[in-house]
Amino acid sequence: MILFPAIDLKDGQCVRLKLGDMDQATVFNDDPGAQAKAFEDQGFEWLHVVDLNGAFAGESVNGAAVDAILKSTKNPVQLGGGIRTLDHIEAWLDKGISRVILGTVAVRDPDLVKEACKKFPGKVAVGIDAKGGYVAVEGWAETSELTAVSLAKQFEDAGVSAIIYTDIDRDGILKGLNIPSTLELAQAVSIPVIASGGLASIDDIHQLLEPECAILEGAISGRALYDGRLDPTVAMDLIRTSRSKAS
Repeated sequence: MILFPAIDLKDGQCVRLKLGDMDQATVFNDDPGAQAKAFEDQGFEWLHVVDLNGAFAGESVNGAAVDAILKSTKNPVQLGGGIRTLDHIEAWLDKGISRVILGTVAVRDPDLVKEACKKFPGKVAVGIDAKGGYVAVEGWAETSELTAVSLAKQFEDAGVSAIIYTDIDRDGILKGLNIPSTLELAQAVSIPVIASGGLASIDDIHQLLEPECAILEGAISGRALYDGRLDPTVAMDLIRTSRSKAS
């Protein structure tokens, strides 16, 4: 299992939202590059970055902050938020992003996602953000008529490297991950699934390391890391111990 620490960018700062509401943003660090380096020093192996402004604008807004992150860490970075065209994808991959996350465009233009997967194999993930079971788009401002499973199945043979599944109703409020819905999605497709939204404490890590969750690629943690509810050293030690037992 991979634990992805999250850096959500709003106006150049590292923030966490409550339930996806841009008006409920808490600033945790005004130096995204320093935050990326801190996560690397804590032993994390990947970084999950979202351009929140970009998700609403439909284009990259926090580019300078992402550039600072890339310069500050050797860890691979997956990036979402406002990436809507093949040119956007190519530009970020050229800058050193390891994997782009396509969300709104996966609903609006699934053929573009499939084309991107062919053009950039292994570099394209799909972000599926669900509210009440239905996929939300445009920075979570609109809800579609698609279920998470029905959207995921559209990309079953497209070459998508991962699906990041976020339960918006739990995001940023530390209620714990929605494991049942995440597992339902993971069991419906062969694409690796990453859990997101609500990771609250070490209890979530213990649950993720249970045999039933072995199907998941990993999980994303944001607010719990920033406010100290999740000790990164303890979490990473648990994950490494689990890996060594499995091997």
